[in-house]
Amino acid sequence: MQSEKVNLTKEKETSLITLYARALESRSKDPVLLDEAAEEAVRRIDYDFGRLKLRKVEPLSIAIRAKQFDLWTTEYLADNPDATVLYLGCGLDSRVFRIDPNAAVRWFDVDYPEVIEVRRRLYPERAGYRMIGSSVTNPNFLNEVPGDRPVMIVAEGLMMYLAEDDVKPLLNRLTDHFPSGRMAFDALSRLGARMAKADPSVRATGASFGWGIDDPRDIKQLDSRLELVTELRTPDLPGYSKLPWAMRALVRVMDPIPALRRLNRLLLYRF
Repeated sequence: MQSEKVNLTKEKETSLITLYARALESRSKDPVLLDEAAEEAVRRIDYDFGRLKLRKVEPLSIAIRAKQFDLWTTEYLADNPDATVLYLGCGLDSRVFRIDPNAAVRWFDVDYPEVIEVRRRLYPERAGYRMIGSSVTNPNFLNEVPGDRPVMIVAEGLMMYLAEDDVKPLLNRLTDHFPSGRMAFDALSRLGARMAKADPSVRATGASFGWGIDDPRDIKQLDSRLELVTELRTPDLPGYSKLPWAMRALVRVMDPIPALRRLNRLLLYRF
């Protein structure tokens, strides 16, 4: 088996955190998320994953969140079998292989050129699937994505890394480009963004956080076409009951306090 050298830095390196976490959870006895492509990718990558300092609970926690994005995407494709899927900041996620959409779906994975170069070495081509090497804040990448179909936009693990001034233009370009669709992303509150900087695995990569949103309905101040469909917190996610008792107890303690309850949420919008 050929070993693949990987040299990613800062926020690009965080894609290795989530890849490794999904692979570890997939190898577990009763996985929330089965991700054989992630397992194979981790076996092939020549990288010291130990330096990421993942806490014991993180593989399950990350997999639970990924599972919810998979569910939202699958549900949308069930209702729109020839839709476009646009995965912004895809990192090294193998979502297209987990969901395995029908051949009528057009699927685009977008990330920095350095990340896409690694993806091309790890994952095979497939019908209807294309990778685009570009920063999501560069408006030109949308020139490569036809805007004639409804779209499911996924931005898992992306928005919190964007500079605040980049969020509004990105949202406006997306809702201008497509006739209709849904957009799913996870968001930190402003307090959550400050607290996340202390995470050991994030600190190991040198990544920095930018944008946070306290009330998900405030997105309308950035793009009036976006309407909130669902706001989910950790206790709402599939597999939450498998988290350690101590973590679930901490969530119950935090829940009555608004500032802590909204540290991190999964949000689904329509337009």
